[in-house]
Amino acid sequence: MSLYPPEWDTLEEEQPVIEAEPQPPQETPQPGRQAPPPRTRQRQPERQQGGDRLSRLTLGISVLALILAVAALFFALRPKSEPEPEEPPAPPAVEEPVTFQFGDRVLTPLEGMPLNPYDRDGFSLDEKGRVTYEKDGKRARTGVDVSTYQKEINWQAVAGDGIDFAILRLGYRGYTEGGLFLDQTFENNLRGALDAGLEVGVYFFSQAVTPEEAEAEAAYILNAIDGYTVTYPIAFDWEPIAPGSNARTEGLDGETLTRCAAAFCRKVEEAGCRPAVYFNQTLGYLRYDLRELTDYDLWLAEYDSKPDFYYHFDLWQYTHIGRVAGIEGDVDLDLDLR
Repeated sequence: MSLYPPEWDTLEEEQPVIEAEPQPPQETPQPGRQAPPPRTRQRQPERQQGGDRLSRLTLGISVLALILAVAALFFALRPKSEPEPEEPPAPPAVEEPVTFQFGDRVLTPLEGMPLNPYDRDGFSLDEKGRVTYEKDGKRARTGVDVSTYQKEINWQAVAGDGIDFAILRLGYRGYTEGGLFLDQTFENNLRGALDAGLEVGVYFFSQAVTPEEAEAEAAYILNAIDGYTVTYPIAFDWEPIAPGSNARTEGLDGETLTRCAAAFCRKVEEAGCRPAVYFNQTLGYLRYDLRELTDYDLWLAEYDSKPDFYYHFDLWQYTHIGRVAGIEGDVDLDLDLR
């Protein structure tokens, strides 16, 4: 049984209409009874709270967007600061210049001058105590160089003792007056060496002080060998004379000496022969500019079992106390490394 008047039930059923449309005027309830508050009144605070939350969220997003926009504008309009200077790169390491030792001197290599190309392990002594050189299956040829100091020579015996070539002193220039002279044994040595089947070259002991004198020495040689087969080099052999000997070459500078050697070699080459320049280490390091002579064979005198000369050379006189059958006493021995 209902405890409420029928009118309250009607109010209960019409509740949804009241939520959607304005509520019509209500009848005054009977005295003594109190009507319960409509449900629409109970949900109204929840609607208000949800709207407040949405408004606050929208406001927060707007404020955040405004902050971001202001920040972006600030960074866009801010004057660009100067970039921090980069640390300068470390200076390149300073390489110590390449040097080499000659006696008590420290020398800097000549720029552009070819260096000694020979493998030191390729040098050895044979059963006769002579230096040999072999590389990649190629063996250097052995020779002698002689002058009147070796006196009369048995060239057949020389050829039979493992000698392949001979370089003969053709002549010399006097160191005081400068005259040109033929070596007293040259003609016999030339014929004897050729008859023994040796290849022959010649050298001239020069005391030239001008390129013109060097050319005259070359002409003197070419005239002396005319008609002979000379297949080995024709060498310019300039050597200093001991101080106090009244030598005409005393004080000759390295530049002039180099020009003399080059003039001699050009003259020989023009005649179709092979020129060479003979020198020891002192002349090679301290007097000649060997860069001006690389077109010609370089004949080094260095007495050792292995050459230490820093630069390139083609022939090597490795001793002045060699022993060869057919030659009395000591003799110079050479290797042809070409």
